[in-house]
Amino acid sequence: MLFLYHIGKPSLYGSLTCQGIGLDGIPEVTASEGFIVNEISKKSIHISCPKESASSKFLAPYTTFSRIHTKSITCLDISSGGGLGVSSSTDGTMKIWQASNGELRRVLEGHVFDVNCCRFFPSGLVVLSGGMDAQLKIWSAEDASCVVTFKGHKGGILDTAIVDRGRNVVSGSRDGTARLWDCGRSACLGVLADCGSSINGVAVGAADNSINLGSPEQMPSEREVGTEAKMLLLAREDKKLQCLGLQSRQPVFLFIGSDAFNCCTFLSGFLLLAGTQDGNIYQLDVRSPGAPVQVIHRSGAPVLSLLSFRDGFIASQGDGSCFIVQQDLDYVTELTGADCDPVYKVATWEKQIYTCCRDGLVRRYQLSDL
Repeated sequence: MLFLYHIGKPSLYGSLTCQGIGLDGIPEVTASEGFIVNEISKKSIHISCPKESASSKFLAPYTTFSRIHTKSITCLDISSGGGLGVSSSTDGTMKIWQASNGELRRVLEGHVFDVNCCRFFPSGLVVLSGGMDAQLKIWSAEDASCVVTFKGHKGGILDTAIVDRGRNVVSGSRDGTARLWDCGRSACLGVLADCGSSINGVAVGAADNSINLGSPEQMPSEREVGTEAKMLLLAREDKKLQCLGLQSRQPVFLFIGSDAFNCCTFLSGFLLLAGTQDGNIYQLDVRSPGAPVQVIHRSGAPVLSLLSFRDGFIASQGDGSCFIVQQDLDYVTELTGADCDPVYKVATWEKQIYTCCRDGLVRRYQLSDL
């Protein structure tokens, strides 16, 4: 079954019919009702509707890992070398696994209650995690020991960001604050923002020279490393997207969206994306943030994760959709398999894309299969 949905227009419905299997083992498929099958392989099918100038390539998972967790997987990341994955789940566990086959390597135990977010440091040997216990922890990926615990937040930690190579990290919490931490001394270097509303997502990015980040009111601590010329983006529950200078703590802009902001990411030194609970993806230019460059709306399902990818981005939503938009391609790539279960997070390494989902599965997609 195919259907094409355009806001304000009637939906188009069509169907795919398999005419048999070719000698190369690839099905021969035709489409009806103005849809065209442009190309098909063992793992992908490219379908377009020329009349509506719509085109999508659907990619099936290369492999699926079902044994890492027993329940919904809320977060995952892949190490910089591509060898390891880390993920957290509502089964109460956080685990490190072999990225090639999902084989379990380490269990990271120490948070009380659920772990909301986990990511590798750029070295790929250390993991940063934040939990509902309001604690931020740093772990060795080699022996699973917890080497640092940061305390100071009054509510669960919902997202983190690593500054440069990781001497400093940023956390966003349900308590409405974003904090900067010194990993070497396991100390809080300051409250970057106190906005009175849950901070669902944080992102740190290098600022274009044309952007005025303001000056710090007091001399930054010598323990602050790599914060200059950086922007901090906060996706807030109160429908606000806040940008400030990471070192200066001075406001850059405040944008009001259609609903709670769940996630955000930088695309460049001045372009950024932020996703809302009601399915909007806002693209903003920091140099003129009053009106969005564009608003992408595919469905009313919450936008759960956004990730800069090549010259575009990957987004995942609460209705199971996960898609790649790239500027140089005239089609959208749809990552299939999650059906209607929310896809909470996406991570990439070279041509591989990993997703985690409410159905408890990690899916690995191979872009070379396109």
